[in-house]
Amino acid sequence: MSVSELRSAWMGRVAYQPAYQLQTRLLELRKSDQIDDTLLLLEHDAVYTHGRRGTESHILASRNGESTASVPVIETDRGGETTYHGPGQMVAYPIVSIRNLSIGPVAYVRLLEEVTLQLLREHGISGHRVVGKTGVWVGGEPGDKVAEGVAPAGRKIAAIGVRVSGGVAMHGIALNVAVETEMFNGIVPCGMPGLEVTSMQLERGFAPSIKEVASHWADAFAGILGFELIKSSASEIWSLRNDTAAMFV
Repeated sequence: MSVSELRSAWMGRVAYQPAYQLQTRLLELRKSDQIDDTLLLLEHDAVYTHGRRGTESHILASRNGESTASVPVIETDRGGETTYHGPGQMVAYPIVSIRNLSIGPVAYVRLLEEVTLQLLREHGISGHRVVGKTGVWVGGEPGDKVAEGVAPAGRKIAAIGVRVSGGVAMHGIALNVAVETEMFNGIVPCGMPGLEVTSMQLERGFAPSIKEVASHWADAFAGILGFELIKSSASEIWSLRNDTAAMFV
């Protein structure tokens, strides 16, 4: 049996809308088998996004009279509620045929969590799941009682939201590496009032580069799914936006 290929590219800093438009283009190309499974790795400019269950009530800054002019709010079609993306956060967008992998949507989300848990272990951080909640956490269940002077329990370090169309998944996971966690104070993150958000830097006192974390995440993702990881350039991936010819197959 031949090993499936996964094309991976470090895209650098990308605004949310261009990245979303690129994803939707790749989704259609993957659904028609014109490209291989593809993994986009990047950082976003600062943005708040609503998933399918997100609402305007989740944007707190506007209700508190604070300015949100510098942070756009964008509606999107991923699963989940409201979150923040910005510099210091590693975002992974796999555009993969979960149908070909014989994985259902829920199992796919659990797989994204497992990849991230594996990466965190490699960096000395003990992450875990929370029953009934999507994403990756550290320090226990949200709302657990802790001793005075101890970091709050149930700190979220990675958020997940996906969309599946025609058996192909898009969107993915955002891992807080060295992000300004104060930006989450402007929203109700993941629809959970009072949720504590953390980062690799806060947990360890230092953090590797976003690009390094992205490379490790890609290796773990490919390894768990048995892909042969093929590195592509950002320019190769961007060229697919308007190219109707079959590529990478």
